Amino acid sequence: MSAGTYTPKPGAAPLARMITAQAAFETRMLLRNGEQLLLTVIIPSLLLVLFSTVDIVDTGAGEPVDFLAPGVLALAVMSTAFTGQAIATGFERRYGVLKRLGASPLPRWALMCAKTLSVLATEVLQIVLLTVIAFALGWSPHGNPLWVVLLLVLGTAAFSGLGLLMAGTLKAEATLAAANLVFLLLLVGGGVIVPLDRFPEGVADVLALLPIAALSDGLRDVLRDGAGVPWGDMGILAVWAVLGLGAAARLFRWE
Repeated sequence: MSAGTYTPKPGAAPLARMITAQAAFETRMLLRNGEQLLLTVIIPSLLLVLFSTVDIVDTGAGEPVDFLAPGVLALAVMSTAFTGQAIATGFERRYGVLKRLGASPLPRWALMCAKTLSVLATEVLQIVLLTVIAFALGWSPHGNPLWVVLLLVLGTAAFSGLGLLMAGTLKAEATLAAANLVFLLLLVGGGVIVPLDRFPEGVADVLALLPIAALSDGLRDVLRDGAGVPWGDMGILAVWAVLGLGAAARLFRWE
């Protein structure tokens, strides 16, 4: 037997492979979690079908689905990037999973990259599913797909930063309660189902500065009205992304 034929070669796998493997694991765990599926798939789908087919809320002129589909896409991004990620990461922190992963060969920044890739993969599945449902309901989108992608990426960055900030600073139980409460409040007051012009003028002006409202309105301007670059909404999302990710990077506690 030649020397070295079966010599082990210890050492960490290439960084890209570690990130990809961790991202795939995070995605599988998310899709197997019943609560996460309820937030990310079932609730957005039910809201889209219900409010598009039953005259409950006055969405203005045109087909209800043309108003609702962009808002529900925004809700799907928030449910995955903010609510789902905050809850999952909060309990991983509580049970010491993050501490153990932080001591592995996978750098902590790479772990955050893997979580982000998992969020993006889940969002792709959500968007495909919701788009198919919306088309079945008679949706007729317009506008440049590039602006849609940019809005979704900025929205994901904004909500991810806020979700990681919450998960890294609050206790797991507090994160669970706060994330679900914020989800419900933004569902009602974020322009997803109820148009912002149904609120009093001063209240509507404040609500328009929320990331869910900016994402909903931006997607609606492009997909329903065929507008150009929604600079104002992109600017709001960019500010939230910088503030949220910056605060999360500074304040996130791994233990």
